[in-house]
Amino acid sequence: MTLLITVFAAAISTILWYNSKSDRKLGTLALMYWGASLMWLVDAVVEYIELGAEFFEQAPADMLNDAYLGLCVVALGIVIWLVILIVKDPEGKVKAMLASK
Repeated sequence: MTLLITVFAAAISTILWYNSKSDRKLGTLALMYWGASLMWLVDAVVEYIELGAEFFEQAPADMLNDAYLGLCVVALGIVIWLVILIVKDPEGKVKAMLASK
């Protein structure tokens, strides 16, 4: 489930980045999710090598834990992206807000 969730997040962020006209650092978000997807893919391949066919027979509780972990990874990626966006301030909105005060 973690692999599936991060691949969907990577695909959605890549589509948003490709269709975006502004410089909101969506490419950074897409790269973070593609990196996480690659990490989960390697993890799944290694686990399949170790377990064999048992890899596909997960208990519902394990699938729920994996889904929760995948959602936490996506949320953490968004938080990191927001921090990068605020620090880099590509459109100058934070600087303008701080200068007006």
